[in-house]
Amino acid sequence: MALLVASVLLAGVLAVAVVRPCGLPEAVVAGPAAVAVVATGLLPWRDAFAEVRELGPTVGFLAAVLLLAFLAGEHGVFAYAGALTARVSGRSASRLLAAVFVAAALTTAVLSLDATVVLLTPVVLATAARTGARPRPAAYASAHLANSASLLLPVSNLTNLLAFAASGLTFLGFAAVMALPWMAVILAEYLVFRWFFREDLSAPAAHRSDGDNPHAPRYALIVLALTLAGFATAQPLGVHPAWAAAAGALALALPRRIRPAILLREANLPFCAFVLALGVVVLAVRQHGLDRAVDALVPPGDGWWQLFAVAGLAALLANLVNNLPATLVLVPAVQGRPALLLAVLIGVNVGPNLTYVGSLATLLWRQILHTRDAPPDGRDFLKLGAVSVPAALIAGVLALWLSISLAGI
Repeated sequence: MALLVASVLLAGVLAVAVVRPCGLPEAVVAGPAAVAVVATGLLPWRDAFAEVRELGPTVGFLAAVLLLAFLAGEHGVFAYAGALTARVSGRSASRLLAAVFVAAALTTAVLSLDATVVLLTPVVLATAARTGARPRPAAYASAHLANSASLLLPVSNLTNLLAFAASGLTFLGFAAVMALPWMAVILAEYLVFRWFFREDLSAPAAHRSDGDNPHAPRYALIVLALTLAGFATAQPLGVHPAWAAAAGALALALPRRIRPAILLREANLPFCAFVLALGVVVLAVRQHGLDRAVDALVPPGDGWWQLFAVAGLAALLANLVNNLPATLVLVPAVQGRPALLLAVLIGVNVGPNLTYVGSLATLLWRQILHTRDAPPDGRDFLKLGAVSVPAALIAGVLALWLSISLAGI
């Protein structure tokens, strides 16, 4: 009965997060649900407090990097990226797709998937209009790469941050091991996109609008480079990456003199509260039986087939309950097994490209396209995901197996 009640609460939290009725923030239901599991005795308050304390630094980083990405946009970083992409593409839809892949992969890796979805997607749509290309390939690329290109750094995705502490790797060590899977997944996605959108890419370009060519925002780019360096150097010194992100955001905020109310809004505190509450609810489900079920499904050993099995399980779970709860459930099950932990990240980062509900970033991307009068076709999304996800999972896991063999993990 306890497992049933906790599962119903989790299902309600996820349903509201996916549907967002009347535009309500995700925390509206998640917060009361977290209180309910403690008040009813489903979860001891000490365990709930410990979970919130453990997730606190990660959620703090999330707020800081959201703010960092917003301020980078205010300094013109994304407008400059769009202009540079248009200039490189000319009137070629194929070159535009390649340029968008590069821009989205780098944005996701450095500024996290939220920056790619929220800030780069509108730029990608505008760039497609500017070059006269059909927008579908580039628009879908921003969604897919927001998920699958988030494998490179611990700061690229909240799922990575949730797993990073348990990996036993340094920041640079994580990046070194995941660089090969990151490139393999992006290449697999690109080849699938070239095939899937072959008609769009071969269509003649429409009339091109030259538009503006903004100057490079040198100050902002230098701050972002220093912030990235701060991510790499903070962890060996025992400093959480959230402080580096906060310092970078402060450096970008001071010249703009943006009102504190706007900064608080862009830090998206309701979503941060949702992540904390979700962790509490998921912990209640885990303690009442889910941990035992997942432990039974995780195979012993860490050979190539075990990597495939765990990545597949993670991808499936991400599409059933969303990738954040999937990560919270699977990380404890592979604690002390870094190879399997990294395979989990491939599953929860690549898997969400199969369905809209796989990640909150994909749902947000869908909302953005609707507001831009370019709604995605659900059938196309599913068809594309049915081809790209298996290809990217296979490429990513094979590359991970080679990478960890070379690294001796």
